[in-house]
Amino acid sequence: MQLTAAVSFLTILHEESVSIHTYAHSFLQIILLHLEHRDAGVSNAWLETLLSVIEVLPKETLRHEILNPLVSKAQLSQTVQSRLVSCKILGKLTNKFDAHTIKREILPLVKSLCQDVEYEVRSCMCRQLENIAQGIGTDLTKSVVLPELIELSRDEGCSVRLAAFETLVNLLDIFDTDDRSQTILPLVKSFCEKSFKADESILISLSFHLGKLCHGLYGIFTPDQHLRFLEFYKKLCTLGLQQENGHNENQIPPQILEQEKKYTSVRKNCAYNLPAMIVFVDPKNFQLELYSTFFCLCHDPEVPVRYTIAICFYEVSKLLNSGVYLIHKELITLLQDESLEVLDALIDHLPEILELMSTGGESSIQENKLPSLPDLIPALTAAEQRAAASLKWRTHEKLLQKYACLPHIISSDQIYYRFLQRMFTIMMTNKVLPVQKAASRTLCIFLRYNRKQEQRLEVIQKLIEQLGQGKSYWNRLRFLDTCEFIIELFSKSFFCKYFFLPAIELTHDPVANVRMKLCYLLPKVKSTLKIPEDKHLLQQLEMCVRKLLCQEKDKDVLAIVKRTVLELDRMEMSMDAFQNKFYEKDLLDQEKEREELLLLEMEQLEKEKQQEGRPVNEKTFEKKRKEIKKSKLIRSQSINNQAFHAKYGNLDKCASKTSTAAYTPSASGLAKTSMISLTDDSFRTRNATSLPPSFSPNTPLPSTSRGTGNSVDPKSSGGKDLPPRKATLKSRKSNP
Repeated sequence: MQLTAAVSFLTILHEESVSIHTYAHSFLQIILLHLEHRDAGVSNAWLETLLSVIEVLPKETLRHEILNPLVSKAQLSQTVQSRLVSCKILGKLTNKFDAHTIKREILPLVKSLCQDVEYEVRSCMCRQLENIAQGIGTDLTKSVVLPELIELSRDEGCSVRLAAFETLVNLLDIFDTDDRSQTILPLVKSFCEKSFKADESILISLSFHLGKLCHGLYGIFTPDQHLRFLEFYKKLCTLGLQQENGHNENQIPPQILEQEKKYTSVRKNCAYNLPAMIVFVDPKNFQLELYSTFFCLCHDPEVPVRYTIAICFYEVSKLLNSGVYLIHKELITLLQDESLEVLDALIDHLPEILELMSTGGESSIQENKLPSLPDLIPALTAAEQRAAASLKWRTHEKLLQKYACLPHIISSDQIYYRFLQRMFTIMMTNKVLPVQKAASRTLCIFLRYNRKQEQRLEVIQKLIEQLGQGKSYWNRLRFLDTCEFIIELFSKSFFCKYFFLPAIELTHDPVANVRMKLCYLLPKVKSTLKIPEDKHLLQQLEMCVRKLLCQEKDKDVLAIVKRTVLELDRMEMSMDAFQNKFYEKDLLDQEKEREELLLLEMEQLEKEKQQEGRPVNEKTFEKKRKEIKKSKLIRSQSINNQAFHAKYGNLDKCASKTSTAAYTPSASGLAKTSMISLTDDSFRTRNATSLPPSFSPNTPLPSTSRGTGNSVDPKSSGGKDLPPRKATLKSRKSNP
């Protein structure tokens, strides 16, 4: 009840349910009354509420209701709990009063509590000195707070000395160079020298703050002091490793196991501070001064240490810049780590790390394809297989998403032969839906940047045959996911040429879930059409929707069809020429087409270079490369203004207003459309010359039809293994 009441009072404060005056009058005395409750948990809950209340109370209320009673509560005659509460309240009150009041009324209490007979009180007050120093300014900090910290740093209590050390480190920015060199540096040196003889908790704290300490004191070290602190850090990085003995854990005494856990925490903190120590020694001296330490941390026997160094790997890579090649092997080591936690930490910034390594640092303008890192591809594939074999599907999903960076890192052929087929396998066999979708999107990105037309056509054919026309309805659902990614990543013309007909063919799928998913996708499918160039495809789409309205027997699918009809009818079609209302989208689509064309031209230049043996103009080759980069930049800027993932499920309230007798979209502008069978090839053709040159393959895709049979009866109940009706992928005839 007490805990709930404390939380309720805090909620009333945060929600401003009553005025501050009413709150202070009604609740403040109740809060103060329970601060010294015999149960520590209850007392702390009320204290947290009071500390939040102090932030908003007026000065006069604070003075009369809190500060004045605090004088008696902080006396030695009061209980230890009362004095501990007083310490925390004083730390909060400092920022609420002027310097004169603080100096006259608060600082005497602070000094008294810093010299309390109980070490818990001295330690608690010491940790509040940071807040007090920030409230009283630099001058009073140097004259009042610093002497107290110096005295507390020599305290007989270990926890008090530790609190003084941590407070000094956090206040380094306040002190000037003289204070740092003459007062703080000797204290820190003494603290470090005595740390190995003290409790391991001292080492844990020291290892955690060492990076901040070296940064704060940087510039006042002599060369000898600089070297001693560096050697101290290196010693901490290997602390406990010399005692490794290969005994069974069950045979090790509990106190030794506890000590080893603390040593592991020390090395983990050292891994956390590695980027700061690289700055301390200068990145140019990394190989000489810190590479061996970095190597040890990457190969540490404990997972938490390797996990932490994996988190820091990107920061280390940025600091090394052109020297990033020095840690190539360690990247491979962490990618091959037996712990998936380490891999998960590393892949958060894997694209940025690989980009730095492929270019040799941020300042480099070369565009290498990681020729100096031959073990990268085996390490990446092995990492993915380990993630796939585990139960941690989120790590697997994240890794597949990060693989989308590979077209900028390794060659198109390497991706095609080492990664593409694996993406297909995951899409068709993995049982986790987010993993399948991640593989699908990454495969589409691989296809997007593939430089060989023959390989692109083969991938497209596999997508249509193995997914869109697969026996399993689950694969056909994934084909629709892939179509959505194609619409997002490719130009409208690309989708219309290769995926429009196979997609709408699924309106006659025997499984209701497939038809339902397609209905949700139809607005995006229609958005890829341009009028009048694609009006025959629009007719094909309208015919499919009419048949769904007339023949659909599943009530859930029919309800979605009705809502989709409303949305399709309200959609405005994009014209061949740019329109103001579609300008951003049309510009983005034009950039996609331009980039696809440039990739085709790059392929042609490479063929001339490799097959004909003629010298290729390197300037032209580099110009095309830069144009592709520029196109990507423009497209990425445009993407920020677009909503690719808009959902079309908010039209339920409009469905009742429509008649389902017939569907005649007003946006099509067609006076009359006859009921033509979907098997009629006249609606599946389009003139290839109307497309950008980048979509004119040297050889047409082979037919993907299994035969000339009619479409599956939509009334039939489809099982998971029933084959759907197949589309025939052909070139399109010229427009009328």
